[in-house]
Amino acid sequence: MKERFLHHELILILDFGSQYTQLIARRVREQGVYCEIHPFHLSAEEIAAKNPKGVILSGGPSSVTDEDAPRVKQDFYDKVMAPILGICYGMQMIAIDLGGRNEPAARREYGHAKLKVLSGGTKLFNELPFELDVWMSHGDHVTQVPDGFRKTATTGDVITAFENDERGIYCVQFHPEVSHTPLGKEVLRNFLFKVCECSGDWTPASFIKDEIEAIRNVVGETDNVVCGLSGGVDSTVAATLVHEAIGDRQTCIFVNNGLLRANEFEDTLLMYKENLHLNVRGVDASEDFYTVLKGVVDPELKRKAIGGKFIDIFDAEATKIGGVKWLVQGTLYPDVIESVSLRGTSVTIKSHHNVGGLPEKMNLKLIEPLRELFKDEVRAIGRDLGVPEKMIERHPFPGPGLGVRILGDITPEKVELLQKADKIFIEELQSSGLYKDVWQAFAVLLPIQSVGVMGDFRTYEKTVALRAVTSTDGMTADWARLPHDFLARVSSRITSEVRGVNRVVYDISSKPPSTIEWE
Repeated sequence: MKERFLHHELILILDFGSQYTQLIARRVREQGVYCEIHPFHLSAEEIAAKNPKGVILSGGPSSVTDEDAPRVKQDFYDKVMAPILGICYGMQMIAIDLGGRNEPAARREYGHAKLKVLSGGTKLFNELPFELDVWMSHGDHVTQVPDGFRKTATTGDVITAFENDERGIYCVQFHPEVSHTPLGKEVLRNFLFKVCECSGDWTPASFIKDEIEAIRNVVGETDNVVCGLSGGVDSTVAATLVHEAIGDRQTCIFVNNGLLRANEFEDTLLMYKENLHLNVRGVDASEDFYTVLKGVVDPELKRKAIGGKFIDIFDAEATKIGGVKWLVQGTLYPDVIESVSLRGTSVTIKSHHNVGGLPEKMNLKLIEPLRELFKDEVRAIGRDLGVPEKMIERHPFPGPGLGVRILGDITPEKVELLQKADKIFIEELQSSGLYKDVWQAFAVLLPIQSVGVMGDFRTYEKTVALRAVTSTDGMTADWARLPHDFLARVSSRITSEVRGVNRVVYDISSKPPSTIEWE
């Protein structure tokens, strides 16, 4: 636990590989309680050193009967004094570890189920109906609870919850963290406030106060700081927070790589200076980026070329400032979690948008003021700091910019074409009141041409794909069901107003199996 948060109550989440682990953390944070996610193999001593108010054991894809199934350390139940909540796999593991019985189900239970709370009273279901709609996702089930425990809920004849109130151990087979369990938030709330007796002292205001104090203590009274701005909400909020702490000793550098959205460089630079009063330098390096990208087609090579050139330009600008010892990055908590593998090294799907080479090349120490936050928390912090709502509600934008939305080689002409198409799509989303309904929306320029007819002439021109997704955190996403008349209007405008495009298609792929970006 970060030293600056030691005075906050802590809920510890041990991760067994569930796709919902981050969602558990977000649900806990929503209740005003600070929490951290750690790998399941954290020792009892390490847990005790963090002094948590409670421990949550996540679900996971393994079966507890597997030989290599992930398990807590043997002394976990004896040495961890805080209340424990086991969810799905966590419940099954607790049952086996403490002498109960767990068996493979005749059929996997996946989806909605009707839970019945048994009589006898329980803190976990306090003030909730005796029947709850819950979401299940499991192939094993508990058939016998450990000695000293009692069943508290069932679905049909299946044990769905059990507990030992004296030992402070509570278990549920369903997933209270997902939206498909409508009263799941209340179940978690009961664990936090009725069982763990949390007070809910984690707020945007308390975070800002703690972080400003921490930045001042770390940076000192003389060091200079540099921050690379991307125009996105993460780097903007990070820079604003550091500015609150040390003022103009932070110099922000906003590089135009020629791959930004239409008018973004000028408009965003003005907002940084006039609305947020940041000490910011704008550097138009479009031609430099176009030069290194000439003829590059491979997506990974594009990312590396863009990242490498950014490092060169950023380094040159930072050197002009002098006395710089710190670099600000807008790293978020999901980035931190994903860098810690449960069992070993993980496979790289894409190079991360954050430019990891900067600290090494420039010999700088890192300031990552947002590394404990999720995206929705960053937006809440930004609002408290006075960041304009237009910036707060902005859709995520990749570090390589339009470079990963132009499939194939990149030219200034293709960038201009895509900027126009993308601008039309976003304008229509905003004017139709749909912009806030989607997590991310953008246009992609495909490396294909197709036959068309415009007026009396045959055309052979480019194709633009539109992509819009709904999501809560970008980890998974579904394609947005935009109205057909809306899509027709956008398509008509693009083919009429963007010279060189005669076909528009809509991407209806979800993540997984697809990623949100095309490259």
